[in-house]
Amino acid sequence: TSLLDDMIGVGDMVLLEPLNEDSFINNLKKRFDHDEVYTYIGSVVISINPYRSLPIYTPEKVEEYRNRNFYELSPHIFALSDEAYRSLRDQDKDQCILITGESGAGKTEASKLVMSYVAAVCGKGAEVNQVKEQLLQSNPVLEAFGNAKTVRNDNSSRFGKYMDIEFDFKGDPLGGVISNYLLEKSRVVKQPRGERNFHIFYQILSGASEDFLCKLKLERDFSRYNYLGLDSAKVNGVDDAANFRTVRNAMQIVGFMDHETQSVFEVVAAVLKLGNIEFKPESRVNGLDESKIKDKNELKEICELTGIDQSVLERAFSFRTVEAKQEKVSTTLNVAQAYYARDALAKNLYSRLFSWLVTRINESIKAQTKVRKKVMGVLDIYGFEIFEDNSFEQFIINYCNEKLQQIFIELTLKEEQEEYIREGIEWTHIEYFNNAIICDLIENNQTGILAMLDEECLRPGTVTDDTFLEKLNQICATHQHFESRMSKCSRFLNDTSLPHSCFRIQHYAGKVMYQVEGFVDKNNDLLYRDLSQAMWKASHSLIKALFPEGNPAKINLKRPPTAGSQFKASVATLMKNLQTKNPNYIRCIKPNDKKAAHIFNDALVCHQIRYLGLLENVRVRRAGYAFRQAYEPCLERYKMLCKQTWPHWRGPARAGVEVLFNELEIPEEEFSFGRSKIFIRNPRTLFKLEDLRKQRLEDLATLIGKIYRGWKCRTRFLLMKKSQIVIASWYRRYAQQKKYQKIKSSAIIVQSYIRGWKARKLLRELKHQKRCNEAATVIAAYWHGTQARRELKRLKEEARRKHAVAVIWAYWLGLKVRREYRKFFRANAGRKIYEFTLQRLMQKYFLEMKNKMPSLSPIDKNWPARPYLFLDSTHKELNRIFHLWRCKKYRDQFTDQQKLIYEEKLEASELFKDKKALYPA
Repeated sequence: TSLLDDMIGVGDMVLLEPLNEDSFINNLKKRFDHDEVYTYIGSVVISINPYRSLPIYTPEKVEEYRNRNFYELSPHIFALSDEAYRSLRDQDKDQCILITGESGAGKTEASKLVMSYVAAVCGKGAEVNQVKEQLLQSNPVLEAFGNAKTVRNDNSSRFGKYMDIEFDFKGDPLGGVISNYLLEKSRVVKQPRGERNFHIFYQILSGASEDFLCKLKLERDFSRYNYLGLDSAKVNGVDDAANFRTVRNAMQIVGFMDHETQSVFEVVAAVLKLGNIEFKPESRVNGLDESKIKDKNELKEICELTGIDQSVLERAFSFRTVEAKQEKVSTTLNVAQAYYARDALAKNLYSRLFSWLVTRINESIKAQTKVRKKVMGVLDIYGFEIFEDNSFEQFIINYCNEKLQQIFIELTLKEEQEEYIREGIEWTHIEYFNNAIICDLIENNQTGILAMLDEECLRPGTVTDDTFLEKLNQICATHQHFESRMSKCSRFLNDTSLPHSCFRIQHYAGKVMYQVEGFVDKNNDLLYRDLSQAMWKASHSLIKALFPEGNPAKINLKRPPTAGSQFKASVATLMKNLQTKNPNYIRCIKPNDKKAAHIFNDALVCHQIRYLGLLENVRVRRAGYAFRQAYEPCLERYKMLCKQTWPHWRGPARAGVEVLFNELEIPEEEFSFGRSKIFIRNPRTLFKLEDLRKQRLEDLATLIGKIYRGWKCRTRFLLMKKSQIVIASWYRRYAQQKKYQKIKSSAIIVQSYIRGWKARKLLRELKHQKRCNEAATVIAAYWHGTQARRELKRLKEEARRKHAVAVIWAYWLGLKVRREYRKFFRANAGRKIYEFTLQRLMQKYFLEMKNKMPSLSPIDKNWPARPYLFLDSTHKELNRIFHLWRCKKYRDQFTDQQKLIYEEKLEASELFKDKKALYPA
């Protein structure tokens, strides 16, 4: 099989004819309409987000692409994942998978699919499964803290992520290391209209229990927090409460301890509550403006969460201490500066928490063994961004994409050149646009935009975004990829599309206009030292660890590195890392801005094709030979086009391909023979082969059908002939059997008559003999019977005599025994039987009385009936005794005072001399 079979459109853009922007988009659209969301550019995978679930990621699909050639099946992300994994496992080559595209294009989902495929095809076992589970469960944690809902994507990654997955020599995962790049921390304090803050804030408020929220001093109402945008607080199809439970479970699987999880959520709550701190202006005696906190309840709760002294944090929001050599100068902050300090603290606190989370996850998922490891890197990073308003973040992101494009071109050409050399084919120079000049414009250490931005931030005196733009206009004015209205270059003086406060860079993907407003502040990323020291003084262990520079013992007057220089160093490290690995590319494309299925916006896709440089990728790939294939599958696919190779070629595969191409009279300049592959220069040649193959297959199908029909008719004729012979033979056999049966039956009848006559004669003789024997038997029987009866009568008489003697003897013995026994028994037997009977009746009587006793009330006259007549007097006496007893019991209940009264009456009475007369027995 091959991706050329049953192909919808063109599965590999390298084979697209003619190659232009319109045909490129039309091919993508045609495949997208048939749910073919993956397309190749050589070994690069183009992925279009379908915005719905497709049945192409099942376990059966995983098995289908497992251990298969890259071009053997239709394009799929699993094919690239399998190729990368097998190269790592079998050829010992470190791999990296670079996933790029704009927000909403499906980069995060693509990285999940790659990781899930690798997890499915690698080894099994309790320890391996635990490592795989931890690697997979790190995604929900990072998504909760690093992703947010944007206008373009409900789950947009607001940071770049690079994960190195480490494998042992068998290809089983050992662990991993995650690197994060440029978290969009400005989103913590402000979100564009229609977008949300990071997911974790909404998940805590929606999914945490009331007790947990009470511990974090939070309320469930989103409107209580200034840092949460209310216009998009709820997202359709997103269950924040369920996602919160997923995140907590994932943190537990990854290895977070309970107290660590609690500390993380306490820091998140503190960030959320920082936004509720508001300031009011106050004037001092010296005329300087200062700020005061309006409501200190929020500050108090933040201090309780973080373990910071309230007065220390309040002062840090109101004053700023500047240290220079041995001097310290403390200045007050006005309201604007106080709000800047508050937001800077919130951004830094959240950003450092996110970095700590990445470090903590790395501690859990890192490989525990020290054996040599193979590495597969997965890079999920923002794609090229061109918005209406582009600022410092877009500038940094586009710089990263310029570097990725540069390394892509270099590695693609290097891979092409290595393959040509390996196959023994002459390498010809390929003309292509080298974007190194653009990278140099941005990153040059002396004249680069980032270097000048850092220099401007460090310059004493008044520093603004306008002064930065003036410096750019002075140094970069003559650069061919830099445009500014204020530069010395006269060609842009009248360009009304370029405002005075902006500059424009011609990137490889197109021109992007940047507004300089905010460049200096965002690059400085300044956090006042007073706030760092206040955070370090916290009793909260995690917060204290996040601000090590706040330690007075380790105070450093050196200015911290700027955001631009930090990102530049990170990109340089990333590029160095990628150059040591074999790259695999996934280019993600968003088909529409509505996040809806079955909609393909040509203009939007065209825009992404341009800034992803896909046409440039195809041209680089096609600059030499557009198609290459190993000799064996090539011969197997096209052998029917030549009589000498059809149906079987007995020699080497290369010789067979040479015979085949010579037979087809393909011009020699259209192909070259490598050591193990055939190289075809023009896609038209390949499509010509495919058309000839298709026609030949139709001819072969016709031939096979003709041969089959002839075989079927011959088979039917032979079957009918064989059937006729069988029927004739069976008929002849039947006729002979019929004749034989007739002769046989006649002979049997004659024989039966003769045997009947003989039998009857013999029967008469046997009957006569039998009658004689029976007569002798009867006479003998009568004689024997008479003798037996006489003997029986004699024996019976003898038995009667013996029985009479035995009976008389038994009576005599019994009489003797009875006479002896009467002496001991007759005198006492009757009395003992009487006493025993009487005793049993009395027991039964008393047991029944126990269960039938009446109540204890003296006025109750009920009494059970007597069971036996001889107990009449006893029954009445028991009734009387019971009545007297319950009367006495009743009298005993009188109090001691009543008894004394009765005694006094007795003493006074002369009629009764005996006290006992009052209480009859």
